[in-house]
Amino acid sequence: MKKYLLPLLLLLSSFVSVRAASTVSAADEKVTAAVRAADDERVAAIQAADKARLDAIFSDVLHYTHSSGKIDNKASYMQALVSKATVYDRYEYLERSFVPLTPDVVLMTAHALIYSVSATGRNENDLAILAVYRRENGKWRFAAWQSAKLPPKAK
Repeated sequence: MKKYLLPLLLLLSSFVSVRAASTVSAADEKVTAAVRAADDERVAAIQAADKARLDAIFSDVLHYTHSSGKIDNKASYMQALVSKATVYDRYEYLERSFVPLTPDVVLMTAHALIYSVSATGRNENDLAILAVYRRENGKWRFAAWQSAKLPPKAK
C-alpha cells in the first residue's frame, strides 16, 4: 500500500495544479485566503502546542497520516503535541496551493521542509503534502493530512 502513496500524492498534486491554473473566481480567492489563514493558524497552534487552539482548528474527524505511515486521529495527534512527545520547531513552505472542491471543502497541496523533535531524535523532512480543510459551522477546520518524504535532490 505504501508504494502507491507517493504516486497517488503526485497525481493529486498535478490535478490540483491544473485546476489551480484555471480561472479563479473572486469567491474562490476569498475561500483560498480564509483557508490559508486557517492553515497558518494550524501551524502556529502546533508550534505552540496550545490545546485550546489545536482543538479549535482540528476537525473532530481529523485523519492524520504521517510520512512514516503512522496514523493519528484528533485525540492522539493532540496528545502527542500537547505532551510535547513531538515538537515542531520549524515549518517552511516552499510551495503551497489551495483548490476549492466544493463550497465547503478545500484541498491544500504543498512542498514543505518540516523540522521536529521526538523520541526518535531530530527529524528534518522534505515533504509532499496533501491536506483537506472542511468548513464546519462556518469555520475552516483541518480534516485530513497525508505526507510523503521526497527523495534527496541529486547533486
